[in-house]
Amino acid sequence: MSIRELIVLGTSSAVPTRLRNQNGYLLRWDGEGFLFDPGEGTQRQMSHAGLSAHDITWICVTHLHGDHCLGVPGVVQRIARDGVAHQVTAAYPASGEAYWRRLRHATLFADTTVIAERPLAGPSVTLPAGPVTLTALPLSHTVPVYGYRLDEPDGRRMLPGRLRARGLTGPLIGHLQREGSVTAPDGSTVTLAECSEPRPGQSAAFVMDTRLCDAAFRLAEGADLLVIESTYLSAEARLAEEYGHLTAAQAGRIAAESNARRLVLTHFSERYDPADEPRFLDEAAKTFSGDIILAHDLTRIPVPKRT
Repeated sequence: MSIRELIVLGTSSAVPTRLRNQNGYLLRWDGEGFLFDPGEGTQRQMSHAGLSAHDITWICVTHLHGDHCLGVPGVVQRIARDGVAHQVTAAYPASGEAYWRRLRHATLFADTTVIAERPLAGPSVTLPAGPVTLTALPLSHTVPVYGYRLDEPDGRRMLPGRLRARGLTGPLIGHLQREGSVTAPDGSTVTLAECSEPRPGQSAAFVMDTRLCDAAFRLAEGADLLVIESTYLSAEARLAEEYGHLTAAQAGRIAAESNARRLVLTHFSERYDPADEPRFLDEAAKTFSGDIILAHDLTRIPVPKRT
């Protein structure tokens, strides 16, 4: 059975709080595990979430501020210690290469050869990532930062009623899917289009540490799951602009104008306490009428099922 869900490992910006760890998000997608922005404490949070190093196939770092990458040394060394045999691809801004090298080799340990590095540079980077395509676009922060988007290719959904009407079962259905046509038991030719319908691919977007910018909207366009920073409330909009962040209202605007389906707010400033949480939801809901989730550490958020 395929699993598509976001496991939230940390939700605080800048520094951890008593209730929120620094950033960390594992998106499980049909056997792949995309670990986004592992902040300090990610390795321990993974243990609490019942995850292991073997669940990671990608490490995707948006930028090299500490709250988005200080967990890299522990995660890499755990991959080595636990003997992960499959390739783990690490994507990060090429402009932060020196910082990545320090994180990658932060301490003495028995290293691993499974880490494949993919520095990101330019206005758009597209990488094959198992069942999906991973796209990275530069955002607008105080340092170079990339947002990420996963796209599943479009496919076709088989229609059981039409298959039965044409007498197609078992291996004949597999042949039809592979070849596009098959000879039915009555001798007639059946095409794939006759017994199936288009199935749009699903998508997820990860937008972190940015002001409003075109790339944020492009990454979020039509996303089934949009994970986005909402560091501040609107009363601190000036600070958000100065420090290169979004307010909850701006996150809601991106989701609304991009026709996202499920909005996950995260990366909250330590200035706020639990009593402020409803305000984040209220601000985002002023523009976005879809499903809004305020992320908490160790929660699991499914990618919404296809409509």
